[in-house]
Amino acid sequence: MPGLQAVLWDMDGTLVDSEKVWAEVQLELLASLGASWTLDDCMTLIGSDLRDAVQVWMTRIPAGVISAEELADRMFSEVVVALRREVTFQPGALELLQALRKEEVPCALVSASYRSMIDAVLGHLPPNPFDVIVAGDEVTLGKPHPEPYLTGAAKLGVDPANCIVIEDSVTGTEAGTAAGMYVVAVPQWVTIPDAPRRLVVKSLEPLTPESLRALLR
Repeated sequence: MPGLQAVLWDMDGTLVDSEKVWAEVQLELLASLGASWTLDDCMTLIGSDLRDAVQVWMTRIPAGVISAEELADRMFSEVVVALRREVTFQPGALELLQALRKEEVPCALVSASYRSMIDAVLGHLPPNPFDVIVAGDEVTLGKPHPEPYLTGAAKLGVDPANCIVIEDSVTGTEAGTAAGMYVVAVPQWVTIPDAPRRLVVKSLEPLTPESLRALLR
């Protein structure tokens, strides 16, 4: 068996605790536009592609208040500002990433967030923490479609069957599974069911490169 060839990371909610930032911006901005939007509504969009989320937000906003394009730009820019100011890394995430890098395990960041938002988060890390980055605005079909993770594997030159995806959302785990990868799910806001080639954990803290390799044996 070839063993572990690469680890592909989700960003929002997995690497960093940015779902809270997203929720705060949604609640404030959508309320200012006359929309009825709750924390439960925010949770339904965790892991969604921004283009899909905008369509949902627009159904809650009175007609003629704002265009979909303007809404996407405002939501996006306000989240970026917040992430540039400060981010909170999830427990164990940096330690696992650093351990994988030390052992020269290729790593990719595969996020539904757009490139400038990813750059805002990576500004809090040392240079080049990932070998490959796949942003939400760089693929045709977002999660739960497998395209983002298959793109990451192709750029790394690895077999998807020998990769591990680390995710926190239902859409993300579905994307990793559809790509034929083993998925480690770390749910934060939503419940993720058990499934073949999937490990659901409470935290990344106990995980090591060796424990990830053992999952593929």
